[in-house]
Amino acid sequence: MSSLQIVLCVVYLLMNMISYQVMAADKVRAKKHKQRVPERTLFTLAALGGGLGSMLAMQRKRHKTKHLSFRIGMPLLLFVNLMVYGYLFQLIG
Repeated sequence: MSSLQIVLCVVYLLMNMISYQVMAADKVRAKKHKQRVPERTLFTLAALGGGLGSMLAMQRKRHKTKHLSFRIGMPLLLFVNLMVYGYLFQLIG
């Protein structure tokens, strides 16, 4: 595995960790009736590589699971993430 591939894996891992944490924090804020994280931010993080983290947070925290845009959008973004990161992984390898 090349050093660029390792960097790509680290970026993917960090994006998913960040996405999970932001989604979890939004759930806490929702329960406390505090200012929420905009949905656009949640989708942007997922689109930049955090699709898996967002999906895991949705399932584990039971957050945004009733919203059709999230039930369809997050799996779709996860698929796109896997395709893009897989392509980049092969390209730089």
